[in-house]
Amino acid sequence: MKISELIEKTGFSLATRNLETEAEVTGVYCGDLLSWVMGRGEPGQAWITVQVHNNVIAVALLREFSCVIIADGAMVSEDLIQKAEEEQLVLIESKLPVYETAQKLNALGL
Repeated sequence: MKISELIEKTGFSLATRNLETEAEVTGVYCGDLLSWVMGRGEPGQAWITVQVHNNVIAVALLREFSCVIIADGAMVSEDLIQKAEEEQLVLIESKLPVYETAQKLNALGL
């Protein structure tokens, strides 16, 4: 499923602007402990987290995630959005808790 389809089908909000959203999402990873995510995330996955600092961008790039979904209504700063845009990393916002965000993606076959 493409990032654009994920956004359309879930109703989540795109935080970044003017970035390509046609990359494929091949799975989902949920986690907030960055060292754990670095060791277990797989390229192409959508990463669901509540972390909202620049290290999220670094980990997402290291693991080659297709996008990052900030869940539970965590506030995404303009600085984080700008950093993600500089790195060409799509940030998505979900007001739902992590579990419910993951359930929505699971219902779509991810």
